[in-house]
Amino acid sequence: MTTLKRMSRPHLVAALVETFGLNPALAFGVVLLTSLVGIFAVFWFFWSAPQKIVVLTSGPAGSTFQRFADSYAKILATKGVTLQVLPSQGSLDNLQRLRSSQSNVDVGFVQGGLAEGTDLSNLVSLGSVAHEPLWLFYRSPKRIDRLAELAGLRIAVGPLGSGTRSLALTLLQANGITGTQAVFVDLDTEAAATALLNGKLDAVFLMGDSAPIQTLRSLVRSPDVQAFTFAQADAYVRRYAYLDRMELPEGSIDLGKNLPAQDIVLIGPTVELVARKGLHPALSDLLLEAARQVHGKAGLLQKRGEFPAPLEHEFTISSDALRYYKSGKGFVYSSVESFWLASLLNRILVVFVPTLLVLIPAVRLLPILYKWRIRLQIYRRYRPLLRLERDAAGPLTRDKVQELLQRLDKIEEAVNRLKVPASFGDQFYGLRCHIAFVRDRLKMAAP
Repeated sequence: MTTLKRMSRPHLVAALVETFGLNPALAFGVVLLTSLVGIFAVFWFFWSAPQKIVVLTSGPAGSTFQRFADSYAKILATKGVTLQVLPSQGSLDNLQRLRSSQSNVDVGFVQGGLAEGTDLSNLVSLGSVAHEPLWLFYRSPKRIDRLAELAGLRIAVGPLGSGTRSLALTLLQANGITGTQAVFVDLDTEAAATALLNGKLDAVFLMGDSAPIQTLRSLVRSPDVQAFTFAQADAYVRRYAYLDRMELPEGSIDLGKNLPAQDIVLIGPTVELVARKGLHPALSDLLLEAARQVHGKAGLLQKRGEFPAPLEHEFTISSDALRYYKSGKGFVYSSVESFWLASLLNRILVVFVPTLLVLIPAVRLLPILYKWRIRLQIYRRYRPLLRLERDAAGPLTRDKVQELLQRLDKIEEAVNRLKVPASFGDQFYGLRCHIAFVRDRLKMAAP
């Protein structure tokens, strides 16, 4: 009892007790529940704020992936978000980081075709952002038209952890070339290109996830090195669904020197922007907005507006990304210039407005429910009183009157135990007056 008295001391609890006739424990429960809802709303408001630092795993220094990441970082910085770029060995290394629970990576570039047989339940794709052509440069006095002709040569297949190595080994094995039919070298991109130019290697595979653009240009310009054109490109694309056919037109790198000297047919996967599940929707929109600025322009191997695109391969496209591709950014973020101000307004709309929409009707409904409850209690006491009056109709004996008076005393005792708010005082005292009226009639009717 002492505890209940202490709980009833706060003004709000006392107001509920006085106004609605609640007992202290129930009144305290109502206040506690309302407070918990408010605390949860405040907690959710701060917890649901987008993080200020996003970690992206990119690629080796100077690679296409690294250049993409640097461009993203500049765009996100204008919105007040820091993009922390972690260099890597390439797509395979990026995928391993994204899958690892020990890594703090949020998003990264991953080329298609690497995830087969891998658990991807914790990853989603924000869409494909670019073509990723596979280049093959070789030294040979004659032209090589098929990968099978590389048998017996010294071939750089890309550094460990790179998507280049994974795809190169897949295509070589499809042509019957393994480590016994050729010499595979695991040099990094710069070392492999230098070895090819110096005649220490016969062929080298390169991709944008690990090859700087300057390296590709130096190899194209070298008179001793030829660029391989995939004459069987259509066959590769049909066999490997994640591959696309691309064509680099004659002279597209250098018109004056006509480099390349002929059209080069390339194959390769698309690059996907992969994120961990749970990436904040606002950050997903911000990354896709950056992707449109970086990848939406026309290039040697793509049309204007071709990327980013919701092309689903191994990774499921996230629901936030699909919503962005269909309708763009959310209303608040598209209407307010400041990203963080838009985030604040959006969280207010998402957290506090629904909370108020629930609490206000609940608070307004509370008096109605309790008025109905008190009325029901009072009406319930009228039933035995009306029944008693019916039983008192007609001739009455002294014993009958005594029996009726005893029943009336029990009714009055039950009424006196009622706890009603002051607003129902008139109905409560009206019931007691009616009891007194019936008692007087019974006494007058007694023989």
